[in-house]
Amino acid sequence: MTLDRRDLLIRTLGGAFALGLPRRALAQTDVERVDALISKMTIEEKAGQMTCLADSFRPFNPPNPQAGIQDEKRLAEEIRKGRVGCLFNGIGVAGARRAQDIAVRDSRLGIPLLFAGDVIHGLKTIFPVPLAEASSFDPDLCQRTARAMAVEATAAGLHLTFAPMVDVARDQRWGRVVEGAGEDVTLTGLLSAARIRGFQGRDLRRDDSLLACPKHFAAYGAVAAGLEYGNVDISEETLRETHLPPFGQAFAAGALTTMAAFNEINGVPATADGELLTDILRGEMRFRGFVFSDYTADEELVAHGFAEDARDAARLAVLAGVDMSMQSGLFIRYLPELVKSGAVPMGTVDVAVRRILYVKAAIGLFDNPYRSLNAEAEQTRIYTAAHRGLAREAAARSVVLLKNAGVLPIDPAKGQSIALIGPFAEDTANLYGPWAFYGDPGKGVDIATGLRAALPDAAKLSVTRGSDISGAIDGGIAQAVTAAKAADIVLLAIGESQAMSGEAQSRTVIDIPAAQQALADAVVATGKPVVILLRHGRALALHGGVADAQAILATWFLGSEAGHAIADILLGRVDPSGKLPVSFPWESGQEPFFYDRKSTGRPVVDDRTEYKARYTTTDNSARFPFGHGLSYTDFALDRLKLSDSALRWDSAIEITVRVTNAGGRKGSEVVQLYIRDRVASRTRPIRELKRMARVTLAPGDSRIVRFSLSRTDLEFVGARNRRIAEPGLFDLWVGSSSVGGLHAQFTLYADMPAPSPAGG
Repeated sequence: MTLDRRDLLIRTLGGAFALGLPRRALAQTDVERVDALISKMTIEEKAGQMTCLADSFRPFNPPNPQAGIQDEKRLAEEIRKGRVGCLFNGIGVAGARRAQDIAVRDSRLGIPLLFAGDVIHGLKTIFPVPLAEASSFDPDLCQRTARAMAVEATAAGLHLTFAPMVDVARDQRWGRVVEGAGEDVTLTGLLSAARIRGFQGRDLRRDDSLLACPKHFAAYGAVAAGLEYGNVDISEETLRETHLPPFGQAFAAGALTTMAAFNEINGVPATADGELLTDILRGEMRFRGFVFSDYTADEELVAHGFAEDARDAARLAVLAGVDMSMQSGLFIRYLPELVKSGAVPMGTVDVAVRRILYVKAAIGLFDNPYRSLNAEAEQTRIYTAAHRGLAREAAARSVVLLKNAGVLPIDPAKGQSIALIGPFAEDTANLYGPWAFYGDPGKGVDIATGLRAALPDAAKLSVTRGSDISGAIDGGIAQAVTAAKAADIVLLAIGESQAMSGEAQSRTVIDIPAAQQALADAVVATGKPVVILLRHGRALALHGGVADAQAILATWFLGSEAGHAIADILLGRVDPSGKLPVSFPWESGQEPFFYDRKSTGRPVVDDRTEYKARYTTTDNSARFPFGHGLSYTDFALDRLKLSDSALRWDSAIEITVRVTNAGGRKGSEVVQLYIRDRVASRTRPIRELKRMARVTLAPGDSRIVRFSLSRTDLEFVGARNRRIAEPGLFDLWVGSSSVGGLHAQFTLYADMPAPSPAGG
């Protein structure tokens, strides 16, 4: 074994070792096994390892076009010939064992299959959509739910999930905002790394370890106008400062696969972008795993106008750095001839195959091809009471109280009559949200069911639909108004259907659908206290009766335990503690909108509207800003102190603040620290989140929260794409959202030169 070969293996599996991968994964026998396989493989078998196809042994209906789906008999023959390396989006142990039997026993080399799937926020136990869970601002919660998902997914015969999505989403019109952690690079990085640790666990060889695949590399969240599959035209600075850092954190957390994005960046589709997938990903970021294409994305290079035909598309993708083609079948179809003609070097193919086989070795597939294919685990580890309890906790922690004029929480002891109105009152079809196609319909808990279970007198609850999601109901508004007038308090369950969010669901307007808006306007006009229960997968622009209601809760798509969790919040059993991971604009036309935007030469500093950077109909602020979220108690921040007003070049500055629960209930606050570089060689955002801390306090209690900042926290992408920090004055805020807060300043000083020797 040559030293460079062993070095390649070490660097390929380095992230896995950080998670506790057994030392024997670096044994010479593993390296020799991969070497021996590659030396025996035909080019067709190599191309087969680089091919991922939809699983016809246990088919589900993935949310993508049904292009190229094969029947089981034909797929079995392809596996037998060594022409498939990975199957995706099927679950079930029996079908997986049938497929693995063919790969291991009937194919010439016996290389086991990798089984992958889109387990985005749950398998059978459905947790809140990732954007909702990001509202917790809690990496520990995200890690725990990912661990539960891994336990269920591996029990159902999966080795890998195409998650988490780590795209920073700048435009709420984009449907896939729902899959990520929102608009902020720091929050996205922290939560993505936590999810990867949860999915993979501490030992990749364990039966319940699920490989993570952070996606989409890169800048998918910057598609122009929020248009799905659209183009991205951004500066190198924005790419490196906003869209690449969360991937860096994901790889540092141990991810061994990633997925190339659908979009192009500055004229080059990501699937064929060698600078992106090789120079940046493997060179600068030192990623050593393997790269999937997205679903038929290599084939789509033709429609992009970047490839002449399918053969050319396969050539461009593999040369750029795509290791495994998903669903198009282009690699198995064209790589043998491309290598034979010299258009693709055999060495390029060998490197890709080696990456794939090393990852299969890392999870123990060669030693145990049937890992995660245990029928007993399938019966005992899925949809357990513990997982449903965690789903309920996560759902309640994901709710954000946007507004409350004293109407919440509802005190059940008062015996108030409650009118639950709206298309989502008893709806079970839109509880899970997008990307939950393994979940069993009908098992989720709707709002009405949750409230009936929680109220001491369920007869006090009336339920009226009022309208459909997108259309009026004859007499619906009149019935809703009658129900509202007869009640002491009104709960109005309105928002988006789950089909309005997710892949291919870009919207030009992010308002409440017109039929529901009319319903809200009429109900709020009754003068009764109204609580809005929003269901949604993105930030929304709220108007009329929706915005004017006494209370508004962002309840997103909360998953299996949605109804119970919402009842827990409404009745005060759980104090709301969620914070917005996305900014709610005043108007749809403000998009793309995000809190860490740049200033201009004419910023708005007062109420004067002339010749300032503002719209004529609204200013460039948020109705509900990033980081915003209320509680049923009151928190006060004071005694902000910095250990020094000077931050030395290779030192750190300590920040402390006192948090006090000044209200009458136990609750949790997320304390957020933001900075601004006042003067720099490239203009800086008006604020940047750098630290956060969750604090839970009993009434009257206080706690000192401590943060630390060093020079590296102040770095940005400067000239020649180098990360730099520049000496100068910085603003610092500690508060409860990205607006306001306690303010201080410090100065970063450059290294002082050492005194010259006497006479020097």
